[in-house]
Amino acid sequence: MFYSTLGGPLSPLLSNIMLNESDRELEKRGHRFVRYADDMMILCKSERAALRVMESTTKFLEKNMKLKVNREKTVVRRITNDIKFLGYGFYSDGEVKLCVHPQSWKKLKMKLKEILNKNNGWSYDFRKMRLAYLVRGWVNYFRLANAKKRLTRLDEWIRHKIRAIILKANWRIRSRYRLFRQRGVNHEEALMLANARQGTWALSGHWKVSRWLSTDVLRAHGYFFFSDMYGKLHRVV
Repeated sequence: MFYSTLGGPLSPLLSNIMLNESDRELEKRGHRFVRYADDMMILCKSERAALRVMESTTKFLEKNMKLKVNREKTVVRRITNDIKFLGYGFYSDGEVKLCVHPQSWKKLKMKLKEILNKNNGWSYDFRKMRLAYLVRGWVNYFRLANAKKRLTRLDEWIRHKIRAIILKANWRIRSRYRLFRQRGVNHEEALMLANARQGTWALSGHWKVSRWLSTDVLRAHGYFFFSDMYGKLHRVV
């Protein structure tokens, strides 16, 4: 596979106008390729063919179209060798399939940590709104990737964080006792956990707290989760 990007910032619209001629040239040469803005991938059957295509395409872009190709980012690599294209990665289980690139996972986790920071002072409603926007937007974008198992594990972590936020907001003994009683917990168990010496993170992972503040309860209170949205929007390619 030959991957190339042009140097300098270009808007997608301007790039489409400028690179329309190169698209026609690649089609005329019979190449299989994909391009978004100034990022382009040309798929070849062998490394030798990819090297030849890289040389000829770079020459066409620079000499015929007077454009500058970023030599550092223009490479020949196997498509499954940690290639990142528009946030997607690639893997093979007999055939090449789409996944979410590790860098995209890292960016998502950073955004979630900001939203689910129990010390940021956000209200429940604002936090739920920000989380819902992120879930909808992210899953819509990555709906073509195979990510079900990873998103299921991520949702477990998110629910753990949400329970910690709820316990943090109800840090007084009487507040936690009242919270557990509202969830149908008997007097003895509610009093025991309300007086627990554990921190909010450890207590939010307690199996009884997980049962009383279950996934269905959190959904009913307006929280969105990635695996739910992914199940509705995922498309196999």
